[in-house]
Amino acid sequence: MTRRWPALVLFALFGVCVSAAVAQQDRFSRWDRNGDGRLTRDELPESVRPDFDRVDANRDGFISREEDAARRNRSPGGQPAAATRLPRMLEGVSLQRDIPYASTDNPRQRLDLYLPRQRAAEAPLPVVVWIHGGAWRAGDKSSGQGRLAEYVRSGRYAGVSVGYRLSGEAVWPAQIHDCKAAIRWIRAHAKEHGLDPERIGVWGSSAGGHLVAMLGTSGGAESLEGILGDHRDQSSRVGCVADYFGPSDLLTIGDHESSIDHNAADSPEAQLIGGAVQKSKDAARAASPITYVSEDDPPFLIVHGTADMTVPFAQSEILAAALKKAGVEVTMVAVDGAGHGFKTPEPDKRVRAFFDRLLRGIDVKVSGERIPADSP
Repeated sequence: MTRRWPALVLFALFGVCVSAAVAQQDRFSRWDRNGDGRLTRDELPESVRPDFDRVDANRDGFISREEDAARRNRSPGGQPAAATRLPRMLEGVSLQRDIPYASTDNPRQRLDLYLPRQRAAEAPLPVVVWIHGGAWRAGDKSSGQGRLAEYVRSGRYAGVSVGYRLSGEAVWPAQIHDCKAAIRWIRAHAKEHGLDPERIGVWGSSAGGHLVAMLGTSGGAESLEGILGDHRDQSSRVGCVADYFGPSDLLTIGDHESSIDHNAADSPEAQLIGGAVQKSKDAARAASPITYVSEDDPPFLIVHGTADMTVPFAQSEILAAALKKAGVEVTMVAVDGAGHGFKTPEPDKRVRAFFDRLLRGIDVKVSGERIPADSP
């Protein structure tokens, strides 16, 4: 005999399910403090951070809405669906986490060191350094894992992912002081870890793109060196820069169409420099990579989506033009129709060719051709 449920009971059960789904969605939005549609480890409450690596299925250092949904849809046995299983990214990699580079006890002033378990050669390894994004107010160095593991597994590179003080803790130039101290630490400890101190390339996206561009352009700017760490005798210069859609000129970033009012008193840029951009022009100028461009800057690869509504595409055009004018080698790549991030793997392939050529001396072309609209 078929049991008939009263309509009221069915409606109540349906309402509970819908409410639970909405609550999950609202929770994701609540935790996503910078509104970029993905969660960093720091954005999660302390109680759930231990699950971060398990939920971050693709090991890119972020939890997407899809990964969060996959976690909630796990089988009763606790195993993820087959579609979410991915190879273990760190196989063949030795990871040393949370190394203090500034001689402080600040957890933000730490770096993660990635070394291959089997090296392709006995010579010291070139180093790829990742600097995370997050509007200078969020993000975490753990995002470097997804970027660096492939390089390090090859046995031909070492990798370093750098944490730095966020704008909620300290304003500019604290962030670049931290990054430069990390580069000096790498040089000072190069022999200990089998690294080549003369072959250091940096790579970052968004706010991280801004910071790697600053490392590239401000090699001779004494005011940005800071006094952090025990290795001030070491150089903070880098050998090459891969910049993914980083701001380059804070004074003009608000001149172009964007989903953010970059000139507002609470914009990411304002929080970085401690005041609204147009009311703090000297500070904005001092925090802009374009201010420091000179002929002795290292080669740059700049990649930016033409439809980016967070950091306008024009920011990369401006930087590329300034570098070319100064006689610096620069390759500018436009990704047609892409926003603040890329779905196609082609940009990462260009970065790999860029580092192979400049850090390993491989005779490979780094194409500056436009990349077609994003596709899976």
